[in-house]
Order: sequence, then structure tokens, then C-alpha cells
Amino acid sequence: MAGTVTGGKKAAAKNLAKDPNFYAKIGKKGGQNGRTGGFAANPELARIAGAKGGRISRRRKTEVAA
Repeated sequence: MAGTVTGGKKAAAKNLAKDPNFYAKIGKKGGQNGRTGGFAANPELARIAGAKGGRISRRRKTEVAA
């Protein structure tokens, strides 16, 4: 029953029966392959970006000259 909810549950149960840490290992591999860094790697950059976004969102809307 590939592609159905029931089939997915059966596959997940089979994976866990073979290896209780199956999904943890899959997630670990994905996390190790990440190369983007992001805000978690640089909190100061996150603070600066958040401040910029906050300033922009609080600006008054400018009237379009007709």
C-alpha cells in the first residue's frame, strides 16, 4: 500500500522495529550536511536583521505622488 497513510505507518513501524534510532540517525545526517550557518551560528547577525525588519515595519506608508 505504498503512498497511503496506512502504508506509511506500516513502513515507519518496520523502520523502528529494525532500528529504534532510525529517525534520529536520519535527522543527524541531515543536520550534519547543512552548510548555511544561519542565525543560530551568529546571534549578532540575527539581532541586526531583526532590528532592520522592526524599523521597516513601523514606518508610515508614503503617499504615491499622482
